[in-house]
Amino acid sequence: MTSKLEQLKQMTTVVADTGDFEAIARVKPVDATTNPSLLLKAAAIPAYADLLNACVKDCKGDVGLASDRFGVAVGQEILKVIPGRISTEVDARLSFDTDAMLKRAHRLIELYDKAGIGRDRVLIKIASTWEGIRAAEILEKEGIQTNLTLLFSFAQAAACADAGVFLISPFVGRIYDWYKKANGNDYTGADDPGVQSVTRIYNYYKANDYKTVVMGASFRNLGQIEQLAGCDRLTISPDLIDKLAADTGKLERKLVPGHAGEARLSLNESQFRWLSNEDAMATEKLAEGIRQFARDQEKLEALLQAKL
Repeated sequence: MTSKLEQLKQMTTVVADTGDFEAIARVKPVDATTNPSLLLKAAAIPAYADLLNACVKDCKGDVGLASDRFGVAVGQEILKVIPGRISTEVDARLSFDTDAMLKRAHRLIELYDKAGIGRDRVLIKIASTWEGIRAAEILEKEGIQTNLTLLFSFAQAAACADAGVFLISPFVGRIYDWYKKANGNDYTGADDPGVQSVTRIYNYYKANDYKTVVMGASFRNLGQIEQLAGCDRLTISPDLIDKLAADTGKLERKLVPGHAGEARLSLNESQFRWLSNEDAMATEKLAEGIRQFARDQEKLEALLQAKL
């Protein structure tokens, strides 16, 4: 009997949610994704020590450049063991500045280009703020494809599709966390609010023929992954990938194109901000996520600063 992991790979592209290339080599995903928190963990792995030291050379005290170089260096190592793409994140502290995000995205692409890695193997990760979505819209027109992260609401998903972004990463587990805390209910199966959010977005995209890829992210348990079997992509931590590989039960496809979805929703800035304001969960989790990534970015920069 094939494992649930192998069954999942027949209907969904599996992406590794880690910066540890040894773990990636073991679980054999198609793509991989990193963020400041994962890069901070990677910086503590002995195998990355030489990379860290190399990234601070010739930076002239520019810790932001050293950080970008480390992110790209980790991406390079990961690309050696996966056939697909690496997602590399723009500094979360720039999430409300379109021009600054564009400048940082261009630098990341330039660093990959200097390393001999083409745009076809890189996704630039940007927070799904209004300003982030506008930056992604410009980058997509330039031929730089994007991964819009920290996505918690239908309004964010609709605006991303309207902007023509390549991929979105709705955060299943963090949505679940919020509702569990707010209501004291340990949701399971199709009742999980995070599962319901991604299912709604998936059906909306397919019903309206949007090409934007839906990649469920931030999983707390196998049940959430199983409920989203059939989603375009799922980015999963190595420990949950290992659990899927060890389970030989039957995996049923849950998401398929052709289900009814809502009519197209085109939002201007004020409409987007109002709908976001009306969604307490999405507002809180987006702000919290940006703060968390910013703190981990600062910790990574402190580590690099010591080496500078």
